[in-house]
This record gives sequence, structure tokens and C-alpha cells, in this order.
Amino acid sequence: MTLPGPHLDDRTFQGLVDEAKRRVQQRCPEWTDHNVSDPGVTLIEAFASMVDQLVYRVNRVPEKNYLAFLDLIGVRLHPPTAAHTDVTFRLSAPRPDPVVVRAGTEIATVRTETEEAVVFTTSEPLSIVPCAFAHLATWPSSGEAVDRTEELTLGRDVPCFGATPTVGDCLYVGLSTAVPAGVLVLRLDCTVEGVGVDPRRPPVLWEAWDGTAWTVCEIEKDDTGGFNRSGELILHLPKTHSPAAVVRRTGGWLRCRLIDAEPGQPTYMAPPVVRGVTAFTIGATVPAEHAETVTDEVLGQAEGVPGQAFGLARPPVVPGEFVVEVTGPGPGADAERWTRVDDFAHSGPEDRHVTLDANSGRVEFGPAVRERDGGIRYYGRVPAKGATVRVRSYRTGGGLRGNVARSTLRVLRGAIPYVARVENRRPALGGVDGESVASARVRGPMTLRTLHRAVVPHDYELLAREIAPDAARVHCIRAAGGTDDESDAGGVRLLIVPAGRGDAQGRIEFDELVPPEQTLGPIREHLNARRPIGTRLVVEPPFYQGVTVVASVQTERGAVAEKVRETALAALYGYFNPLTGGPGGQGWPFGRPVQSGEAFAVLQRVPGVDLVEDVRLYRADPVTGERTDATTKIPLDRHALVFSYEHQLRVRGA
Repeated sequence: MTLPGPHLDDRTFQGLVDEAKRRVQQRCPEWTDHNVSDPGVTLIEAFASMVDQLVYRVNRVPEKNYLAFLDLIGVRLHPPTAAHTDVTFRLSAPRPDPVVVRAGTEIATVRTETEEAVVFTTSEPLSIVPCAFAHLATWPSSGEAVDRTEELTLGRDVPCFGATPTVGDCLYVGLSTAVPAGVLVLRLDCTVEGVGVDPRRPPVLWEAWDGTAWTVCEIEKDDTGGFNRSGELILHLPKTHSPAAVVRRTGGWLRCRLIDAEPGQPTYMAPPVVRGVTAFTIGATVPAEHAETVTDEVLGQAEGVPGQAFGLARPPVVPGEFVVEVTGPGPGADAERWTRVDDFAHSGPEDRHVTLDANSGRVEFGPAVRERDGGIRYYGRVPAKGATVRVRSYRTGGGLRGNVARSTLRVLRGAIPYVARVENRRPALGGVDGESVASARVRGPMTLRTLHRAVVPHDYELLAREIAPDAARVHCIRAAGGTDDESDAGGVRLLIVPAGRGDAQGRIEFDELVPPEQTLGPIREHLNARRPIGTRLVVEPPFYQGVTVVASVQTERGAVAEKVRETALAALYGYFNPLTGGPGGQGWPFGRPVQSGEAFAVLQRVPGVDLVEDVRLYRADPVTGERTDATTKIPLDRHALVFSYEHQLRVRGA
């Protein structure tokens, strides 16, 4: 906590008026009319108003001095960070040739009468690669791979798994080429042969080869019901999809693997069969950020003096390429590229350096400082008088408004041949507004405390927050040597929790709690330059222990059961929450065990609940959904957080 600043004068407007009236009674007792209609009282109030303004300005002096001190020690306001998401471009129809979407393509939300459109740009070029079905193979868990391509060509029925389906049996589908980040459509000609399986929940997993291992594919639609009827299967392939060789045939391979059925989930008693397969690419996915690119902006003419500053037309500036060019005043002069630096402390007289304040968009050239011997030292080169200063490109945007919901980015700003539509299938995350002055006032003493060096765990947390303001929680633990963490002895683990978005009931998608590499990478690079030599640093997300609460409650007389159910579920999701849960509401504490008594207390506080009859806790895997037996306490490791997974509540009326 910072030291409170002194209040130099605590008098108020009314206090000044009352004091003046008391002095009037002492000096001029014959003046007895002190009503507001009296001209003398009007003069007193005018005087008090002017003095009140003066007192206000005097009291601002300590604040101004404090901010000036923060500026001297190099505290700068953090610029806004840009939200990021993945956008999927859909073709109007399959194409025989690749369709290229250039980097910087703009996608936006729908503009309304009250809100401007939120614009995102793609971060890298995208090629929508066409493909076709090429090969089919089966590989039983206890046998060798068999090429089934010729049987399928002859129109024969091909069983997907072994005669007695066993966990690990695989059906391999070979494509003519790999389709990185592609949206693939498989049209399967099937009949009802997969006896015993629930078509809504078939125990199969689609995977694609990424060059080193099989990666799970996201299923957008499955009309086949687990190979029980003809239909379309739409898969989203990983960005790293690579060619592979199966049954001595090379291509972009996928596989459908039979997995263990969950409790209560039926599995195959007989193998399903396939009679025909057709494959084609219908789209692809690419990362995008909440930012617009501004190109060729002329800032003005140089005056030939040191320390000249220019302002960008569209601040704030989000991280990305920032190129300043200075063109000499004469005709035919070449454009010189100037480098952006954090400060001019190490700049020489001939260094073409500029600084940028990302919040205000202020571009500044190096100053000149008079030395003690009377000479002048230039920190950075001074542009020639009359030279034209321009910025080739920069990106503007960022902030909370970029955290848009899924399926809201659907306006393509500019036509792309053969592309019919675009959408974001997940919400955008990571957008944070620029830092406020109040936050910088608190951060100033922390900067002096760490001195930009990470020694104790708290130093790592403070330095990580400086470089990644979009991280919701940062927690550092010592890597204890010994049985489990012997390889990490003498090191630290920095756990990063990104800011996720919950729905109306407080649920958070598990994928939203995994920080992206654009968050972890800068933190790792920033701290590696500031950690002690020999200290091993690991920057990663925490381990999330899924928890499912199964409870039964009785409502009060006259309470609406459905409303009580929704409120109670929201209370459970809100309390057992890594971001907003826990006893203090600041996120579930790291390593704090989960106990059934806390679930009892949460449910008992829900309006409309008269009695909590039963509460059971289950460990749950957030990825597979598998659950263990019921328990009353779930311990957590010191690097673990709780994650609410599919709470179940039975509500009984009074």
C-alpha cells in the first residue's frame, strides 16, 4: 500500500462561508442580515468559491509531484492489449485450386445504430488447400493394418473395426494431401450395422496426424450417428496436419479410434460398415486479433531540432510492426528507416532511434542534453529540417470491447473470391483496456521493490503482470527438489491463468483457461532476462482439477423449482471457479482442497432453498469427462486449481 498523501487544506466551500460570517459578527456586529439575498453574503460566497478552487489546486500538488516521480523512475502506462480468437473462412463450394486469404484481412461484427463495428484482422496468411479421398485402411488393436481401398472401389462393405469391436481398433482415412487448419467434409455411405451403440454418443475419437503424434480433431457436425447411417461428418483439422505413410501409402491421414465407453454409455456389439467415402475441403481457420492496420500515415515535417514529437492519428497502438521512415527534404531523397527503442539511454548521436508512447500515439525523436562541461550531447540522430516523417504501418485497437462472443464476427470487409462467409466459432479473449493512472500509482512502489530483477516468487509475479496485463491471475511457486520435482530443483514455476468469459450461469469453457503462446512467450522472454543465473524457470498454465457436484435440495413452500435450480447451479459454478470463486471471490486459492461442506454452505445460501438433503463430490476430467467415485474431500496440489464440470442438481418441492 502506498503512503497516503497529506491533505494540505481541508476547508470546504461551506466552511469558508461560515468562517467569514463569524468574523463579520466579530468585526461588524451591526450587520445582522445574513440571508442569501443580502449583497454582502453574495460577496462572501463569491470569495469562498474562489478560495475553494485555490485550495483544490494546492491539494493537487502532492499528486503532481508523485506522478512526476513515477515518470522519473520510468513507470509508463500499459497500453491496451488486443483480444484474439480463431476465425473460419467458408467456401461457397469446393475448389480444385487453393484459395488464399492474405494476412491482414479484416473481419468485423455487425454495425448497429448505437455501436460501432469491432474489427479484427488475420494474423497470418491462410491457404485453403483442396483435397479428395484417396485411401482407406483398418487397423485392429491386436493385428496389422490392412489396405481396404480396392474393396471400397469395388463397392464392397468394409467393416470399420474388428469382428468383435475392441478398444483401440482404428479406421484410417487417407486424403490426397494434408489440409492444415482445414475444415474437412467426409460424406460416408453407411448402413445400420453398428449394433448396440447410441448414435448420439458413439465411443469414437477422430484424430489427425500432426507430424509427431495423433491430434484430436474437433467435430462440428456428425450426421452419421457413429457410422449408423449415411451422412456428412465435418471435422476441423489441426494447424499442424502433416502427410504420413500408412499401409505404404502417403497422404494426409485421419483415423477414427474406438475408445472406452463412459459409465452408462453403450458401445459397439458389431462393427459398423462403410460402402463409400467422399472428402473435400470447405474452409480453413486462421488466428485473428482485434486490431486494424494503418499504412502510410504522414506525421509531418521535421524542424531540424532535437526532441521533436509527432502524434499518430489513431492511437492507441497495439504490439506489432511499427516502421518510421524519414525522407530528406531534397528531390529524389531516399527514405531512411528509423528503429523504435524503449528509451534513449543507450542511443548515440548517429543512431536513428525513436520512441513510441503506445497509449497516446506520441512518436518522439532523441533529445539533446547539456553536459557539465558545457558541451551538448545528442541522444539519437536529429532529422534534417524539412524532412518528411511518416509511419509505414502500425496497428490500432485493443481493449475490452474486443472480447466479443462467438459467432459475432461474421462481416467480411472486402470481397475474397470463392469465400462465402466467415465466423468465429469461439469467443475472443485477452482484450484489456489501457492502464489507468490510479493503477500506475500502485505499481510505482512495486517497481522500486523489484528493481527489474526476479529473486523471490513475488518478484516473478509482479514482473509477469507488467508484461502480460491480459493475465487474470499469476502465481509463482518454488520447485521443490525431491521425489516428484527433482528435475525442477532450484527453479520456479510461474502459473498463468488467462481471463475467461463465463455464460449466464457462470460456466467457463475449459479451452478459455489455457493461456495462448502469445501470452506465455513474452512472459518467458521477459523473465529469463531478469532471473538469477542458474534458476530454472517454467511458465505454464496450472493443473485444473475438474470437480462435479451432485446434490439434492428441497425448496421452500411456494418457490419456483426451475428458478431455484438455475440460481443454485450459478452459485456452484461461481464458487468453484478459478477466476471468481473461493471464499474471497478473487478466484479459487491454489492448492485449496474442495470439501463437500463448502458445497452444502453454498447451496444453503441460495434463495428459495429450504433444505440441502445430499451433496456428493466427484473428480472429473475436464477433457474426457470421466468421473471417479463419490467422495467428501478432493485434495489439490499446490499448483492446481478447481474447475467446475457439469454440476448436477435435483430440486424437490416442499
